[in-house]
Amino acid sequence: MTWMNRQNLTVLTEFILMGITDRPELQAPFFGLFLIIYTVSVVGNLGMIILTKVDSRLQTPMYFFLRHLASIDLGYSSAVAPKMLVNFVADQNTIPYNWCATQLAFFILFIISELFILSAMAYDRYVAICNPLLYTVVMSQRVCWVLVAIPYVYSACLSLIITIKIFMSSFCGHNVIRHFYCDNLPLLTLLCSSTRDIELIILIFSAFNLISSLLIVLVSYILILMAIFRMNSAEGRHKAFSTCGSHLTVVVVLYVTLFFMYVQPKSSHSFDTDKIASIFYTLIIPMLNPIIYSLRNKEVKDALHRIWKNLHKPPM
Repeated sequence: MTWMNRQNLTVLTEFILMGITDRPELQAPFFGLFLIIYTVSVVGNLGMIILTKVDSRLQTPMYFFLRHLASIDLGYSSAVAPKMLVNFVADQNTIPYNWCATQLAFFILFIISELFILSAMAYDRYVAICNPLLYTVVMSQRVCWVLVAIPYVYSACLSLIITIKIFMSSFCGHNVIRHFYCDNLPLLTLLCSSTRDIELIILIFSAFNLISSLLIVLVSYILILMAIFRMNSAEGRHKAFSTCGSHLTVVVVLYVTLFFMYVQPKSSHSFDTDKIASIFYTLIIPMLNPIIYSLRNKEVKDALHRIWKNLHKPPM
């Protein structure tokens, strides 16, 4: 390696994010659109966190997991959206080296956690429908905390491994990231050193995370469907379906997007299509999740109605 190349490796202190579009006339409309989406996401997820915390009728394992899902959605949308919005109005779309590493680490942490929290929610629905008499015993507070703590610890470890492997590698002088945030695949194209080991880690763990979490969801719902079809009461079947509908909608939307994004070889990646998929799961899904759970869940709607009535109750 020449002296100039070694110097290039040491002076890299920031990255330039290409953003969603390089067309100036679209910057302002996109800023307005994504500001609205992010605001709805923040309000919706914060509202869900507060609602499931303060309403006495929502103190069940299902809403305990929903509160963590809302926290995760708020986390990974906030890891990406604020910087993306700033870049729409900034003259130069730069992000400091350390901020880029931090953004990548938090994004990986939250997105992996979401997969396994959704799996825990599927297991919770399985126990509630298939073993209702044992539900409070099986889904104790300790079990619920274990089911969220394991994904957080696992996700944090994997996030640190991938982030450290990438940022301990040798970057060339080229620092333009063909994305609107620091994601692992665009960063790999900037490395001078071999990316084979990192690509293998990402591929293996992406496949493991997607397949294992989806397998838990599929097995849970197959058993749930079998239990529902054995029910004699039409009202019971409808109630069982209604408690699963919101979760199933969220699962389908997220997994389809992530399979499209990550389970494909690097050679077939188009960064433009990746940007569209990334917008969907970093901004659209966190906005949709609280809306889906509010519109399709009777208990959440009843809780919102109670709060609304209390707010508008005339003073004594």
